Amino acid sequence: MAGLRKLILLVCALIITSNSYAESKTIEFSADAIISMPQHQDKKAKLFVSAKAVRSENEANGQRIVEIVYPKEGRAILINDSLKSYRERTFEHKEENKNNSPCDQIKNAVCEKLGTEQVAGYETEKWQVISDKAGKKLRTLHWIDIKRRLAIREFFPDGSLAELKMIRKEKVNGRSTEKWQRSLSMPDGKITESYQWYDTELKIAIKEELAGGYVRELKNIKIVKQADDLFTVPTDYKKIGE
Repeated sequence: MAGLRKLILLVCALIITSNSYAESKTIEFSADAIISMPQHQDKKAKLFVSAKAVRSENEANGQRIVEIVYPKEGRAILINDSLKSYRERTFEHKEENKNNSPCDQIKNAVCEKLGTEQVAGYETEKWQVISDKAGKKLRTLHWIDIKRRLAIREFFPDGSLAELKMIRKEKVNGRSTEKWQRSLSMPDGKITESYQWYDTELKIAIKEELAGGYVRELKNIKIVKQADDLFTVPTDYKKIGE
């Protein structure tokens, strides 16, 4: 379920990012998260997004598994409805940063804002990121679109270059989106392309197509305030583990 977990984390990032703007509030919604891969059965989960948490529901070995993630608190609850039990875990998180630093989402990294630049017609913030990998310092450069928080251009330590450009506006799963193409150019001349559809209301990509036919997307999106009890553990459920 790694693909679904990445999609859930993406939605969690929505909560952190949208709340970093004083005038903005997280839009609450529910959706079906679907991962498709060639010659594999689709993986599905139900998502419920509130201003403070994200709930996912999926089936595993005939049991319904529920995970509730509180991104700003750095904790998550894993519920087994069949056994009426739950586990709680914590994870590293960073406080909201009104500068929208890329380091908000990167571990063991130091970010420095180098200024603002026009890139491909978009007003961007230029960031230098120095990360530590196995004791080695790695330096990358990122040009982040101020409006959408998308990386329009990125330089990586191996010499590769990623560039993002909007192709057109499209309706996807009944939603108004911008279709973006990401081209990754390797030092050996090889170019890999992928696509994402950025929802202009939710301010996240609700669909991605990666190399090899891998697709992850949100369908049946319903904009509605989510009930508080979706994000709490039933009182008769037993906590297990520490």
